[in-house]
Amino acid sequence: MAPHKAALQALYDRVPRRHSADNIKEINQLLDDYEDLLNEIEALNSWYEKNTAVFYPSLETIRNTIKMSNSNKASKKAKDDLFDEASGSLKDDIQSLMNIYGDGDKTE
Repeated sequence: MAPHKAALQALYDRVPRRHSADNIKEINQLLDDYEDLLNEIEALNSWYEKNTAVFYPSLETIRNTIKMSNSNKASKKAKDDLFDEASGSLKDDIQSLMNIYGDGDKTE
């Protein structure tokens, strides 16, 4: 089960911190990859199912913040601030999931 832990760490290490067109694409791909991993971990057993549910609402919040950071109406500073907020939230969530996942051996 260690591949999940390694995959989460790899995602964590790839999270961009600065707003740019390329980083918008990258973070959206990371969100998709993170959601896939979250689904896989959730499916391991009922303990993980119960303890990973809290991460799903945050995914939508992060996606919405990324969208706002890419708005033509937002100033450069606002875009940077929103992107930084979203990337920080994603990193926090990934770190929390790594802590909950542990070694992947938790059960009821």
